[in-house]
Amino acid sequence: MHADPSGPFPYELLRRFPDVEAPNLYAWDATDRLLGDRGIAEAAARGLDGGEIAVIGDGYGAIALRLAAAGLTGVRVYEDLASGRAAFARNAEALGLAGLQRQGEFCAELLRGARLVLLQLPKGLAELEEIADAVARWAPPNVLLVAGGRVKHMTLAMNDVLQAAFGEVRAELAVQKSRLLVAEGPLPVAERPPYPVRATHDDVGLTLCAHGGAFAGTKLDLGTRFLLGFVERMPAGAAVDLGCGTGALAAAYALAHPLAEVVATDRSGWAVRSARATMEANGLGGRVTVEHDDAASLRAEGSADVVLLNPPFHLGASVHAGAALRLFDAAARILRPGGELWTVYNAHLDYRRQLQAAVGRTSVEGTSRKFTVTRSVRRRPRP
Repeated sequence: MHADPSGPFPYELLRRFPDVEAPNLYAWDATDRLLGDRGIAEAAARGLDGGEIAVIGDGYGAIALRLAAAGLTGVRVYEDLASGRAAFARNAEALGLAGLQRQGEFCAELLRGARLVLLQLPKGLAELEEIADAVARWAPPNVLLVAGGRVKHMTLAMNDVLQAAFGEVRAELAVQKSRLLVAEGPLPVAERPPYPVRATHDDVGLTLCAHGGAFAGTKLDLGTRFLLGFVERMPAGAAVDLGCGTGALAAAYALAHPLAEVVATDRSGWAVRSARATMEANGLGGRVTVEHDDAASLRAEGSADVVLLNPPFHLGASVHAGAALRLFDAAARILRPGGELWTVYNAHLDYRRQLQAAVGRTSVEGTSRKFTVTRSVRRRPRP
């Protein structure tokens, strides 16, 4: 089906696939629609073409595809998640809008010449700070930033972050439980961008670096910290840190096993940039490969001896086991027979049965009050 520029945009046709799909998970929300409509109105009022518009945090394409359906092509798009990018491409193809956007990374090129920036407000203030600084730093002085979010997730601190980067910030009235914050008049910026930040954790011998959108920033996640205590017990070999975050597990494994080939992979672009900076900070820039990928799809079947995993139990704002189960299946695919998956998870979660079903024989290697560490051995194919 092709989107009809004269009719309403078919939001109901958008899908999350290949990301997890479930009745409580959606490919668009009222904020996407509000931002898309506002983008079309601002483009008309300011005489903008699509190439002067940047969209950040488009999820599954609802904003940029709405603009393309209205004739605004060449819009620059940054979507953080590799799974979101794949879903965006599928949705664009299904609506007959493929090739009409410019997908890119979060860098100066995304924002140079962008007179209108449409932003789905991130959950974290650090991510918003990095984005606001980037718009003020790289976009032209007459840029208009329109940021939207669900009212229940918005705080006054978001206004404060924007006011640190822009001379004028105003909040508009809520529409269908979504609200827009509008910022203009970029203020002078510091010589160096505020991110990535770094922190040294002497107790584990690691320096972690983090961009604004990286989960937990430079803090060492408690589950990851617990799993670090088992790194030297893991066999040396081709290893994959699946869902690497800022790269702590991959860095620790590489330091403990100097001859091992190590890959760190994450579906978040913020995490990937952070992990690359972490590797450089720990002298591992030439040894650990960091890939932006969803569920290790770039890794060949049976190519890993060891997989390290601290799986998420949230998808966006929803508690959902789907992400962890996908990663269990991914680990099973990339492990050679006899290879080992080392997993840490919250003690109240019953993942051992799922691990045994997806990967193979699973044993509990350690427990604490909050966490369980398991070792799953990839089953061998039956003769």
